[in-house]
Amino acid sequence: MANSKTLIEPVSAHSVVTKEIEDNLLASLAGLNAQSTNATIVLSRRDPVGKLVAGVSGSTSYGWYLVKLLWVHEDLRGTGIGKTLMLEAEERARALGCHSAWLDTSNREAREFYLRIGYSEFGSLSNPPGNDPEGHCRWFMEKAL
Repeated sequence: MANSKTLIEPVSAHSVVTKEIEDNLLASLAGLNAQSTNATIVLSRRDPVGKLVAGVSGSTSYGWYLVKLLWVHEDLRGTGIGKTLMLEAEERARALGCHSAWLDTSNREAREFYLRIGYSEFGSLSNPPGNDPEGHCRWFMEKAL
């Protein structure tokens, strides 16, 4: 193990290092807690020329599916692509043994979307008056699978 003078530096290869950190954390936790399936679920939709138009990314742990990212190109919002991606990701999570899903969002329109597809709010964080950005809120949501 490195000494306390080891340099801490920013990382440019985020996804590689993030995966390494997550793998090490899960290995550490495995000795402390009973594990379920830890898996990554990534689904995408591309247009006929191969350009990404929508995608969802998440991971399973302890019987929960964490939705980390959902994005749909603005021109395609409201067409059902987001709902289709979410339902497919949830089905894959259920097949891996997940009983529920959770996520967080600070986008009011996204919050309404998640409510329409069966998520409910279980908590929120709001910026106190005088803190930037004023009025910002992050909603935490869950859904039984």
